[in-house]
Amino acid sequence: MPMFEYVCRACGQRFEEIRSRDQDQPAPVCPECGSEQVVKLFSSFASRSSGSPSGSRGSAASSCGGPGRFT
Repeated sequence: MPMFEYVCRACGQRFEEIRSRDQDQPAPVCPECGSEQVVKLFSSFASRSSGSPSGSRGSAASSCGGPGRFT
C-alpha cells in the first residue's frame, strides 16, 4: 500500500498515512486535532542505489576538465 502525506487545514499538522488507492475511501482525520479538513500533499519519490554504474558521471573536477582548466 502506498504512503500519502497530508496537511490539516485547521491546525497545520503534517502527517503521513498508509492507505489504499481506493477513491471511495473517506479522507483521513488529523491525528493532532481530529479535523476532517485535510489536504493530500504531493510528495516526491526518492530512490537510492549503492555503487556507481559504468558510464555514469564522475566527480565535478573530472567532468569539468579538472584543475587548471580556467587558468
